[in-house]
Amino acid sequence: MPINDQLPSLLDKALKELDPLFSQAIDKAVSGRDISEEELVRLLEADSTETLILALAADYVRRLSVGDTVTFVVNRNINFTNECVIRCLFCAYSRPLGHSEGYTLSVEEVVERACEAWRAGATEVCIQGAINPKLPVDYYFEVLRGIKSKVPDIHIHAFSPQEVYSIARRMDVSYREVLKALREAGLDSMPGTAAEILDDEVRMIIAPNKIGVRDWIEIIKEAHKLGVPTTATMMYGHVDSSAHRARHMRIIRDIQAETKGFTEFVLLPYIYLKTELYRRGLARPGTSWIEDLKVHAAARLFLNNYIRNLQASWVKLGPKMAQLMLSAGANDLGGTLMEENISSAAGARYGTSMSVEEMVNLIKSIGRKAAQRSTTYEILRVFG
Repeated sequence: MPINDQLPSLLDKALKELDPLFSQAIDKAVSGRDISEEELVRLLEADSTETLILALAADYVRRLSVGDTVTFVVNRNINFTNECVIRCLFCAYSRPLGHSEGYTLSVEEVVERACEAWRAGATEVCIQGAINPKLPVDYYFEVLRGIKSKVPDIHIHAFSPQEVYSIARRMDVSYREVLKALREAGLDSMPGTAAEILDDEVRMIIAPNKIGVRDWIEIIKEAHKLGVPTTATMMYGHVDSSAHRARHMRIIRDIQAETKGFTEFVLLPYIYLKTELYRRGLARPGTSWIEDLKVHAAARLFLNNYIRNLQASWVKLGPKMAQLMLSAGANDLGGTLMEENISSAAGARYGTSMSVEEMVNLIKSIGRKAAQRSTTYEILRVFG
């Protein structure tokens, strides 16, 4: 009998010997039922033996939900400025205004990079930057219009809730008005970054000048109401606890239940090495592999009925660890990127670009099927 057919009975036998709350959570998730925030905390605090069961259960649920295909998008990151007034303590990429290492790309330079990406086979450009008040507010709209005028078919995935917040403040208009104007200028979807951990006490430590939880939620919901899909993200492994992570995922699940606007959930382990947060002794030195495994697996079980796509970040985890996460609930590897500045500035050691061939080989080497997708998860090409 194939192991997949035996899995429920094997799990049932193993779970009888485990803590009842842990067993109950696994049983509910494998049965297709929602688990509670309390149960999610328990999964996130699994011991080493429980973690293996958790990963096995998440892999089983992933297979039932989305099958064995692992997806990726061919895209290019464009970080248009690193001069910033927010100065988050976990960020090693940004520079103060006027710093000798500061830079800002012109609209024409951003547009040309998007054209280069299109010529290289990209279907998406992901555009984000630091919060730089020296940029005219029209810059954001001119970038969108400029790209669409040159490469109308490329998908523009751009501007985090923090950027939307900043634009709205400078224009003295509502978030909805900003989002409508961005959409009309060419915005196709938004990254759900600037989320970090959706807990204001945590945010006051790691990013005291950043937008609060309430504003992040409002901007994301307005985007979804206007038909602008977004990703959802969580950066973990700094000063956060299991309870913080569980609360964050519960907020994401609640939003998705209401709006159905998230395309994926992206897990981002904190890269600590060159950050002020770590240098000041406020954060620990990142995560362990078993912690990453627990977070990815628990996210699959908690969010599976709401968000089908769970992304493992090869940039932050590294290729081998990303492969491991694909065996613990994840089904997507993100993008080829072509360039990447933010993680590498913080000390990530795994490169800033991956070719399509490398991505396909990474997936096939663990016995999974590889497929190129669009930003919104339409399958564009399957690799035999």
